[in-house]
Amino acid sequence: MIRALVVRLAVAGIAASLAAGPALAQDAAETIVSHGLSAFGDLKYPADFEHFDYVNPDAPKGGTLSHTGYANRKTFDSFNAYIILGDAPEGLMLTSSDGGGSVVYDQLMVRSADEPDAVYGLVAYEAEYPPDRSWVIFRMRPEARFHDGSPLTAEDVKFSLDLLKEEGDPRLAVTLQDVETVEVLGTHEVRVTFKDGVPTRDLPMNVAQYPILSKAYYTEHDFTVTSLDRPLSSGPYRIGRFRQGSWVEYERVEDYWARDLPVNRGRWNFDVIRYEFYRDDTVGREAFKSGEFLLNVEMTSRAWAEDYDFPAVRNGHVITREIPDSSPGSAQGFYINMRRPQFADIRVRKALDLAFDFEWTNRNLFYGQYVRTTSYFQFTDMEAKGPPTPAELELLEPWRDQLPEEVFGEPYLPPVGDASGNIRDRLREALSLLQEAGWRIVDGELVNADGEPFELEFYDYSDSFFRITGPYFRNLELLGITATNRLIDAAQYERLTEDFDFDILSVNLPNLPTPGLELRDRFGSAYADSVAGWNFSGIRNPVVDALVEAVIAAESREELETAGRALDRVLRAGHYWVPAWQLAAYRTAHWDEFAWPETAPIYERGFLDTWWSKSAE
Repeated sequence: MIRALVVRLAVAGIAASLAAGPALAQDAAETIVSHGLSAFGDLKYPADFEHFDYVNPDAPKGGTLSHTGYANRKTFDSFNAYIILGDAPEGLMLTSSDGGGSVVYDQLMVRSADEPDAVYGLVAYEAEYPPDRSWVIFRMRPEARFHDGSPLTAEDVKFSLDLLKEEGDPRLAVTLQDVETVEVLGTHEVRVTFKDGVPTRDLPMNVAQYPILSKAYYTEHDFTVTSLDRPLSSGPYRIGRFRQGSWVEYERVEDYWARDLPVNRGRWNFDVIRYEFYRDDTVGREAFKSGEFLLNVEMTSRAWAEDYDFPAVRNGHVITREIPDSSPGSAQGFYINMRRPQFADIRVRKALDLAFDFEWTNRNLFYGQYVRTTSYFQFTDMEAKGPPTPAELELLEPWRDQLPEEVFGEPYLPPVGDASGNIRDRLREALSLLQEAGWRIVDGELVNADGEPFELEFYDYSDSFFRITGPYFRNLELLGITATNRLIDAAQYERLTEDFDFDILSVNLPNLPTPGLELRDRFGSAYADSVAGWNFSGIRNPVVDALVEAVIAAESREELETAGRALDRVLRAGHYWVPAWQLAAYRTAHWDEFAWPETAPIYERGFLDTWWSKSAE
């Protein structure tokens, strides 16, 4: 591994000090200058690297990749992806499923998909920062351009970071709230200074990955409203043809200014990337079979088992395969909303876990394709196993009087059945817990001390999930709980979820190889009521807060993993969810139109940015 390279004294770098002005000149300390950034300073690729190892640098350009995306979006009504209002299509988002970012907007630096947390220069060719990472200077390529030919400058970077911090989607502001100032030091040089006392390990790297918006464009257009006007952008693609709510095309920019940079060589090979939108998954699947689009990542186990034996598969025109997924497991489960009074008691939440029969569900509904989720950090070294290590205990012991005793033993594991469907012993245990929590059975109905029934509602914008919740809810009904499914439209689903107006919600939260600041939004008390946040359960726990900060502040991967395991133990003992299931592969079907590199990326799917069209060969 290559350490983030050149170390020098800022006071000795006279030219750099003059360019940076008085603010930099006073930092008479050792600084690091590098072509890339990572959490712990390790970079795989040297400054003179030619391309990422997981691409074909000679991949031909041309053809079309059409698909339905991976976020299961059913419609779109806006091309502003960075405000809370409206539904934007994939491809515009800050973190798309491929390529580590938007296909439309450039960033200062972009992720490497075969390293856990490294980013390399795109708009910025280098970054300078002190050992404590209290600030970072990005030096930008003067050739960077927006699609109208206008220069992309430090003014645009400052404008973007300030705008997203003040007016953007609250989920984007988690990192930016730790930014104290953004200063333009020159036409192509910008300095970001972070607030005193905040953990800064990940901040330079995270700030480098925000989209760069055009100051000129958003000075004339209102950023805070939804719009189907095509915004001015600078990335490898621009928004092309579209039909609102039905499909959108991104067109490759032939004269893209950064097409030959090492971070882009061999990538972004399709002339057109097209997203199709279907409100009904079955209709979308049939459209794929008829060739209306070319790639489908199948999300439903029953469909994967039953619906892919059609003539085009049998004659080899459609290829089906499970592509191994080496990325960290996701924190997928039924998140229980503790803002609702009936879920505030930990015994109630544990009872809900006991009533879910995963083994029966996996055998009868999932065709045995899944394994049970047990950890918030599944398939990583942050997954708690066995008793706490001495290093974990050092973090946990100060909180012993606020933690259940089980935290200091084996980590909590969900119950395991024999797939027979007979879980009577577990249901008896669940009923006992509910009674301890003050609930009782009256005329077959579970009620509280005031005689109010225990009711639980699950909603979704597709009824395909109801076949899973149906058997689970029948178990809950044996406990006297009135459990129902409700079908709503996608817009209503989005609104209710953003407002935390639900009882229990199926959520799949992908984990990063190096978890950090995003954990505040997922589990932190300060974000329990943050509109459109990801703390779905409404966790307000000072121990969780402290351990999240320990993860963020870790100065080595060993410290990160230790803090992560301690956090995992506490979260699992809190019964904030009913753990769901995992599949360490992408179930992929595509028409025989594509080729791909011999080496696959580790932490991304790679379909959009590393595959190419056979028709272009």
